[in-house]
Amino acid sequence: MNNLCFTILMFTTMAAQAQESNYHFSHTETTTAPAARIWQVWTDVPNWKQWDKGLKEAILEGEFAIGAKGKIIPDKGPKSKFVVTELKPGESYTFKTRIPFGWLIIRRYLTHTAGITRFTHEVEFTGVLKKALGKNPGKRYRAMLPEVMRTIAALAEK
Repeated sequence: MNNLCFTILMFTTMAAQAQESNYHFSHTETTTAPAARIWQVWTDVPNWKQWDKGLKEAILEGEFAIGAKGKIIPDKGPKSKFVVTELKPGESYTFKTRIPFGWLIIRRYLTHTAGITRFTHEVEFTGVLKKALGKNPGKRYRAMLPEVMRTIAALAEK
């Protein structure tokens, strides 16, 4: 490998690592379950508590669509309202919930190729308090995310 290729590879690796923090992180899992099954688990809001270990209850008002609103009641902390802001049915969606001086943004997206489904859950805290919120609850969410994603895969594979 020549020096230029090595430098580009190192820079890309460092940039990817720099993007991971307790206030902006993601986790990707793979499964043999069809993408449609992951999508079904992800968009069944009242049953989010089956796989989201930090969630006591989730409520969706109406159909799962852009602009749909709901409520999240965590095990710890205050309940919050959310709104679906982006949606590509069967592929991805984003929802946001208001936090002090910013937003908590959740992005979920998936792909299916050659019998394998790759699905990603991304969490981002925005605003002036993002680093403080990254310490808690962000650090706790980040630590739970791999187990949450494995639980989603197990549910989809049933």
